[in-house]
Amino acid sequence: MAQEIVNQFGRLTGWNRITLNLLGRDVEGIRKIAYDDTVEKENAYGASRMPIGREEKNYAATCSLELYSEEVRAIQRSLPIGQRIQDIAPFDVVVEYELPDGTLYKDRVKNCEFTNNSREVNQGDGSIVTEYTLICSHVQWNVI
Repeated sequence: MAQEIVNQFGRLTGWNRITLNLLGRDVEGIRKIAYDDTVEKENAYGASRMPIGREEKNYAATCSLELYSEEVRAIQRSLPIGQRIQDIAPFDVVVEYELPDGTLYKDRVKNCEFTNNSREVNQGDGSIVTEYTLICSHVQWNVI
């Protein structure tokens, strides 16, 4: 009797299979990355109640990171004294996913810049993690 496969995809890709490259180096002090892109679309109406076509409007991309304070300090130490992370020139964020068969899937978030820098620490915290919002121009999905 053949064994039934419960999950047709086999071993799934998880957090432990992701590498993030930021400012030319692989980042270890990261807890979260989120990025997306959208195109605003809506139905166009004419003489009837039903749409006669579809309008496509602006494209928008977003990106955010949660970084440990040690990673942020490493980034800031690489900058000239007095420079803020918001002053860093636009850079790409490359996210590589190692697939179960060993191949790599790669996305590139283009022309990113930090928009904020802050700290929040509470009693009992075992680590300091801050969420950073990046402005970006676009996302390239599945690039080489």
